[in-house]
Amino acid sequence: MKKNILLIGHGAMARKVLQELPDHLQISHLLIREAQRAETEAALAGSGIHIVTSLEECEAVPDFALECAGHGAVEQYGAEFLAKGIDFGVVSVGALANKALMDQLEAAAQAGKSQLHILAGAVAGIDALAAAREGGLDEVIYSSCKPPLSWLNSPAEQLLDLKSLTEPTAFYEGNAREAARQFPANANVAATIALAGLGFEKTRVRLVADPTVKGNVHRIHARGSFGEFDIELRGKPLVDNPKTSTLAALSAVRALRHGGDWIVI
Repeated sequence: MKKNILLIGHGAMARKVLQELPDHLQISHLLIREAQRAETEAALAGSGIHIVTSLEECEAVPDFALECAGHGAVEQYGAEFLAKGIDFGVVSVGALANKALMDQLEAAAQAGKSQLHILAGAVAGIDALAAAREGGLDEVIYSSCKPPLSWLNSPAEQLLDLKSLTEPTAFYEGNAREAARQFPANANVAATIALAGLGFEKTRVRLVADPTVKGNVHRIHARGSFGEFDIELRGKPLVDNPKTSTLAALSAVRALRHGGDWIVI
C-alpha cells in the first residue's frame, strides 16, 4: 500500500481531492510553485501536509505522485518522478497527445521501473473500453457536446457564430491527436479514450456546440469483437471552477484510494 503520497497543484481540483479524501489516506506533500507557497501554507496550516516546490524538498521519497495541475505539470515533473522510481498519476491526460513527451515518459518509466497511471477523469466506460481492446476494436467514436459559450476562447470562435446558434452544430470531426492539438481544453477526455482504445490516430472525435444542452455531454461509441456499446455522461463542473469536471476530481480520489485499500475495483 502506498503510504507517502505527493499531490501536485492546489487549484480547484486538488482542493476537491483533499476535501473528499478518505480519512485513512493522507497526503504527505503538496508540490506547488514558489509564488504560491505563502498562500498555500496559510490555507493548509495544521493539516500536516508539507508544502514543497521541488522533489528535493521532500523529507521522504514519495510512493506515488498525483498530478492535478495541468498539462505543464506533466511535462515538467512526469519524467523526473518516473525516472526516480515514483509512480505518477495523470489527470491532465491531454498532455500525452504530444508523442515526444510520451516517448520521454516511457523511457523514464523503464529506467525507474515505475508506472504512469492514466486516470479515467471526466468520462465513464474507460474500463470497458480498455477491456474491449484486448479482444480487438473496430471503431471508437467520441463526441463532446457543450453549450456554445463553453467553446469561447477556442478555434470554434473562428468557425461558428457561437452567440447566435439555434441548433446543434458540429465544428470538428477528425482524429484524437489533432483534436487535442487544436482544442487543448477538451483534450483530456479525448486523450484518455484514445489511450484506452484505438490510439490517437484511429480514435474519431466529434466536437459540437449545442444551445439545447446545459452542461457538458460526453458520448462514446465503441464496436469490436466483444459487441458494441454506447455510453453517455452528462457531467457537472466543480463549484470553484466551471471548467473542471467534478467526476475528474473524484476519479483522482479513487486513484488514491486504490493505493491505500486492500481491495481494488
